[in-house]
Amino acid sequence: MNLCDYQTIRELLGRHGFHFSKSLGQNFLIDPQVPYDIAASSQADGRCGVLEIGPGIGPLTAELARRAGKVVSVELDKSLLPVLAETMAPYPNVEIVSGDVLKLDLNALAAEKFQGLRPIVCANLPYNITTPVLTKLVETPCFETITVLIQKEVAQRLAAAQGSGDGGAFSVFLQYHMETQYLFDVPREKFLPEPKVTSAVLRCVRRAHPAVEVEDEAFFFKVARGAFLLRRKTLANSLAAALGMEKAAVQAAIADCSLPADIRGERLTLEDFARLAERLAKERR
Repeated sequence: MNLCDYQTIRELLGRHGFHFSKSLGQNFLIDPQVPYDIAASSQADGRCGVLEIGPGIGPLTAELARRAGKVVSVELDKSLLPVLAETMAPYPNVEIVSGDVLKLDLNALAAEKFQGLRPIVCANLPYNITTPVLTKLVETPCFETITVLIQKEVAQRLAAAQGSGDGGAFSVFLQYHMETQYLFDVPREKFLPEPKVTSAVLRCVRRAHPAVEVEDEAFFFKVARGAFLLRRKTLANSLAAALGMEKAAVQAAIADCSLPADIRGERLTLEDFARLAERLAKERR
């Protein structure tokens, strides 16, 4: 069954009485080359257990199943379960889990389902849950790599060079834990229904150690988030507001880190944030 063929999709969904849900961000791929390329980009092989999120009718699932030792696909929409039972019947190494990935214990899931396999992630993520899902995946240390199809603009931000002005607080979080690589675009016309924006594939590889050494990780990320709180303001103004500190104390810390007085948060690298967080922590003691 060609799961990217327009007529096949229509007949399949019609048999099961399925209707697309805008609230769940459902867009199914209609070009077989795209799931093939995404699965290849994941570098899954027989030694891997792949977690997929939101399989839809399963075109990416099938490609992953041809490569991986096992594929576990988490699907929130119960109306897709009978569809997947039909489309995934030829693949004994695929298991569909009904549930909300944001509510599941992914460490426990991987330990149970991927015994003896190397856990990785490969998924076509709904746009509306990209950040919380990526956050949860990054915070689940057993996943060595994460390969996802997401909105192009988001992928560009997450892979942006540090200090380029194109990143944000979540870019800092992601690149602290992972090496990120922007792989390729997926045009709107490759989906049914067609979304309003272009998509792109982002690959993240977990670092053996965080990108920078920090004394207080929680405060480091608080500083990073604070730096982008008032994005159009200077770093001093934004951090003073975010941290509840006197602006003069923040300015002194910025100067001690050899940063320009009028710099904005988007221009800092991870190393800059690490030095600044350490210096600001001394001000708070």
